[in-house]
Amino acid sequence: MIATLLSVPGTASACRLALALAVDVSVSVDQREYALQRNGLANALRSPDVIQAFLGSPAPVALAAYEWSGPSYAKVVLEWTLVTSAADMHHAADTIARYSRFQSGSTSIGYALDFGADLMARAPRCQHRTIDLSADGKNNDGLTPEAAFRNPMFRTITVNALAVGGSEVLDALTSYLSETVIRGAGAFVEVARNHDDFERAMKRKLIREVKSLALSELHPR
Repeated sequence: MIATLLSVPGTASACRLALALAVDVSVSVDQREYALQRNGLANALRSPDVIQAFLGSPAPVALAAYEWSGPSYAKVVLEWTLVTSAADMHHAADTIARYSRFQSGSTSIGYALDFGADLMARAPRCQHRTIDLSADGKNNDGLTPEAAFRNPMFRTITVNALAVGGSEVLDALTSYLSETVIRGAGAFVEVARNHDDFERAMKRKLIREVKSLALSELHPR
């Protein structure tokens, strides 16, 4: 049974992480690169190592995904899904793989974060909450990340980032995301050299995000 949900009040003790994947589909991402991102994310979720990381604790992960670009454009691709089996992971991957963007635009990371906070407000109650934001460029339109972080929701949300080489010099983009976008204890930036490297980097990032929580459960401070 696929555990898709919008909000389940009684799931706090059963869920260790609400993880929202935010994928950049701005105009700098062409159709080939978009396909690499979409299929790379789907393949990462199907990876046995990623599935093992998600299922490595009795407490499951709640997973959602959305695409974003300019101000006022973000679209949920995968509604909140409680991952309790490999079948749930494959369902999430298949849902993402079938999706096709219908709009692209400028790059508003601030709006993407604001949308992610609203999505988190509809998530099942979990011990931790993380937005996993990928971007191939800096914020260039609309709400800034600094303005988005004024939302009190971000007091309890970790933000990690995936820097994708392409329209920006990768070192400069990585520094920008490190200084401006990531936040929370243990937050980090993963790097994909280009869109062809997206799948590898996403696998590494997902495993790190999910396994770090499992380790903290085993060795609490």
